[in-house]
Amino acid sequence: MGIVALFYLSVRLGNVQIFSPGGYQIYANFDNISGIKSGDAVEIAGVDVGRVTNLALVNGRARLTMWLRDSVKVDKGAVASVRSRGIIGDKYIAIALGPSDKLLANGDTLRQTESSFVLEDAIGQLINNAGSNAGKGKE
Repeated sequence: MGIVALFYLSVRLGNVQIFSPGGYQIYANFDNISGIKSGDAVEIAGVDVGRVTNLALVNGRARLTMWLRDSVKVDKGAVASVRSRGIIGDKYIAIALGPSDKLLANGDTLRQTESSFVLEDAIGQLINNAGSNAGKGKE
């Protein structure tokens, strides 16, 4: 009984699926997917609908492979965004459905994406802008 309980906890805590439900893969290309890793959630309207399965660099852009459940339909006008839970929380992919009647099929690419917001880059720009404006004050 203890071995069965240990096995169950290992599977649940490790987010491992023994019997995978049906699904399909779609792709999305991003300029920056900082913080995203394989296994991260894919959500629509805050509901977990799939997982990130692969990350690759293709022609200088990040190419993300996402597995979605068969019951989830994504249209060609949808937008995929890299989001964060809180200021320094886990990253995930949020898909906002679009107005198109045409649906993505297995192997299709989601064309519209919004890259990751990198807090360090924003702080660096703020400091650089403040530094360059400080020297212009007294002439």
